[in-house]
Amino acid sequence: MNARLHTHQLRAFLHLAELKSFTRAAAASHLSQPAFSALIRALEAEVGARLFDRSTRYVALTIEGREFLGGAQRVLNEMEAALASVRERVELKRGRVALALLPSLAAGWLPDVLAAFHAEFPDIELDVFDVLSENCIESVRSGRADIAIAATRVDTPELGAEPFQTDEFFLVARRGHPLLGRAKLKPRDLLPFDFIHLSRDSSVRQYLDAATLPLQMRTLIEVDQLATVMGMVRAGLGISVVPALTLFHFQHPDIETRLLRWPGLRRSIYLIKRRDRGLSVAADALYQRLVDARK
Repeated sequence: MNARLHTHQLRAFLHLAELKSFTRAAAASHLSQPAFSALIRALEAEVGARLFDRSTRYVALTIEGREFLGGAQRVLNEMEAALASVRERVELKRGRVALALLPSLAAGWLPDVLAAFHAEFPDIELDVFDVLSENCIESVRSGRADIAIAATRVDTPELGAEPFQTDEFFLVARRGHPLLGRAKLKPRDLLPFDFIHLSRDSSVRQYLDAATLPLQMRTLIEVDQLATVMGMVRAGLGISVVPALTLFHFQHPDIETRLLRWPGLRRSIYLIKRRDRGLSVAADALYQRLVDARK
């Protein structure tokens, strides 16, 4: 089929093949009869064959017209299906969005945001990857995720980040711990006590190490999950320092928290997406929802 053919030509052909009348087919195509006849002649010229036998009393498909019929119907159906699919995505009736973000945000802050988004756009499929910052960034770089929320700033030709929010840090300790009674805590005050550390590849650990350098906490245990930190602290095995966005893990009657105002101990969170290509309509809708919901 000639690539220069247009959908209005195919629709006119199908109307005439079905109705077998130039008058009725022109009306169905919302064209005058002379304009419709000119459209059919132009189609036959493009195809290079006569598609209809016509007289004053009848219109019928030629052999070439019958052969053209199946292809014309198939092309038009595929085009209309493609247009309908795009319209549904634009109207947010269909689509898929993948979001990569820090586990602390995924567990504590995100669920309410996604619940509101899903209530408004129930047919948008959602993928969530709760991973550390470097994996968040790599997910966007590789195309696995559309958007990321991470504690590492990135600025490359392909990826861009905008400030999302900042996160203060808190001491978490078992109720009655001697540090909790002090009015102002300095990094050196924590050195005599056993410390429950997160792994060195977590952004929490990296911010804490940078803020306390050259001091080193008395590490008792190093773990990967904040829920594990909470269990260890609740049992009285040690103290820890965690960001405000993670405090939901530590809401327990046996645990108390204290805000730490140490120089450099403030975590920056960034919203990351590709700068070398646009977001889909569905992904952009979620991106705007995340921006509106940030604290």
